[in-house]
Amino acid sequence: MPIQLPNALARRVFLDRHSLLSAPSGSGKGDELAAQITALGFVQIDSVNTLARAHDLILWGRSGRYRPKALEQLLDPGRAVFEDWTHDAAAIPMAFYPHWRHRFEDNKTRMANRWKTANRDRNFESVAVVRDWIGKNGACNSADLDDGGARGSSGWWDWAPSKTALEYLWRTGELAVVRRVGFRKIYDLAERVIPADLRAQEPDLATSLDWACMGALARLGFGTSGEIAAFWELFNPAQVRTWCADALAAGRVEQVDVIDVDGRARASFALPGLLEQAALLPAPVNRMRLLSPFDPMLRDRARAERLFGFHYRIEIYVPEPKRKYGYYVFPLMEGDQMVGRIDMKAERGAGRLAVRALWPEQGVGFGKGRVARLEAELERAARLSGLDHVSYAADWLRLS
Repeated sequence: MPIQLPNALARRVFLDRHSLLSAPSGSGKGDELAAQITALGFVQIDSVNTLARAHDLILWGRSGRYRPKALEQLLDPGRAVFEDWTHDAAAIPMAFYPHWRHRFEDNKTRMANRWKTANRDRNFESVAVVRDWIGKNGACNSADLDDGGARGSSGWWDWAPSKTALEYLWRTGELAVVRRVGFRKIYDLAERVIPADLRAQEPDLATSLDWACMGALARLGFGTSGEIAAFWELFNPAQVRTWCADALAAGRVEQVDVIDVDGRARASFALPGLLEQAALLPAPVNRMRLLSPFDPMLRDRARAERLFGFHYRIEIYVPEPKRKYGYYVFPLMEGDQMVGRIDMKAERGAGRLAVRALWPEQGVGFGKGRVARLEAELERAARLSGLDHVSYAADWLRLS
């Protein structure tokens, strides 16, 4: 029979694997920052800057001493990470680069076919022109290649030819991101960015599939085949289902029933010994944590709801009159419990973090002690964004 992992232990394992079981620590830069990104697998890069960009808030949540410049330096000049796609744009440990080769090859076929379907042959023909231009002139961004501006907004395949060519060359591995300037990607030939020894490695599909599945399980603690496939999004669910069946037969993984917050069991896979390892983990630190909406522990909204009973959706694209909470509301966690969500914004001209509203989760009280812990966390968050102080709306604490 499958091993049962009680909900309390499942939460503990999940937080441990996401570096949220203990208090933030470390220098937040250099080798320690690179090791943190490796432990997480990758860090999603996102442009929304209501308080701080998602990648910065994620890394700051693991090391309060982290500052945005540290990640920039890992990319350039450090070359400790490269930028590419998992489920979205992400900073990924450079050592993982060889396993992206299969995605590059898949993208060549998929993206070329989509171009042809959209009758954008002019874009496809521009690839060689853009590649040659960068080869001769060096790193550039889309604004450096003037071809009359974007023609449409239905997707990357409908951009101006040079911009589409840059995206194609990046997603197929011929270009790499050197750095970002004002959040705009700067591209160069991959051979000038990615170390030669990594470009020379060509793991076969079976090797990369095994690496991806084992790595996903190590970072999730447990997961269904679908959750394992979704971690990196390097391989399709059918490939991962086959891997899980083979790994189970070989004794490389074991079946475990993870008990959700409502008491239901969810059949999952785990590396052997998970229950024994879980029993040795310490209790989560009783600290208020401000999380990015894109924090890796919350990226799979359905899993977060099953494990923690926390229903969360971003309302950026919801018309304002229809929003339940706000444009970009930040989740709050204390210990292993989701305790609320907070609507706030950095008002940089005034040097303040303006708190508009806090909604406690059902059954969670916000007495003096919890409010004090929240205020301390918000003061720390304000410093991350270079703000002087935190201000609170008169009716910010929504207790009903």
